[in-house]
Amino acid sequence: MATAIAIARVKDLFASVMLTGIYSLLSAVFFVLMDAVDVAFTEASVGAGISTILMLSTLTLTGQYEDPTRHKTRTALVVVLVTGALLIFGTADMPRFGDPQTPVQTHVGPHYLEKSYEEIHVPNVVTSVLASYRGFDTFGETVVIFAAGIGVLSLLGFSGRKEKTTISVSAPMYQHRILRVVGKVLIPPILLFALYVQFHGDFGPGGGFQAGVIFAAAIILYTMLFGRQAAEEVIKLSWVRLLAAVGVMLYGSVGLISFLNGKNFLDYSALAADAVSGQHYGILLVELGVGITVTAVMILVFFSFAGRVDKKAEENE
Repeated sequence: MATAIAIARVKDLFASVMLTGIYSLLSAVFFVLMDAVDVAFTEASVGAGISTILMLSTLTLTGQYEDPTRHKTRTALVVVLVTGALLIFGTADMPRFGDPQTPVQTHVGPHYLEKSYEEIHVPNVVTSVLASYRGFDTFGETVVIFAAGIGVLSLLGFSGRKEKTTISVSAPMYQHRILRVVGKVLIPPILLFALYVQFHGDFGPGGGFQAGVIFAAAIILYTMLFGRQAAEEVIKLSWVRLLAAVGVMLYGSVGLISFLNGKNFLDYSALAADAVSGQHYGILLVELGVGITVTAVMILVFFSFAGRVDKKAEENE
């Protein structure tokens, strides 16, 4: 009876994860209808794609019974309550939601929309805002992604050692020949499309975040079709770990060069004699750094989960 209840709960959890993936996919459709294609890219690839896979991997690692409590929960509860109270207090001075008289509606937004092409000569306003106007914020987001990858690797204790695993475990879709054939056909165009999104983000929807996730999704698809060991022969995880840091360093180096040339941090006008050309070079370099870091972190996180799933399956055998 207890086993049947546990199985029913697991099925409910898996159904909930699949529903969240469907919700993310529908949200991406709504973003497209609202002409927010850049956000739709990210929502479809991260929310409906990789997040669903990682949640399913997490459920696979979850045991049937809860471990006994070995830590004090009162301290954590106090920290959460204090943090929540501060956040609520901080929102007290915020303007009413949708208020047209807020500074962002009367000054910031109109300036970006009206002056973006004149100052940066980038047709895609979203790219000019993310990579130039608020480039320091985007740099912080890239560092957060890098730190999150380090945190996952630390928690899961992933090692780069190759372990012997059965194909059925490391490649859950290997037995489906049609999927393997279709995957071989689709993976190269997916990689090419990721490069297109990466380097065409100035003129259309896309950029480093979207391209990095799409590129990582192709590698993850290859792993699920042909196994973790086959994927590790294609991409060296030691190089992937290095690239995760290289992307952040590339982004920061652009700001450092601007700073050393007497400009503000991440002021791309210092990269060329012409300010507009400097903006183009700077956006290209920082977007490349974002794409490299996002790709590497996504691959490392998935391989960490895959390694733990393979290890657990071997222990059960």
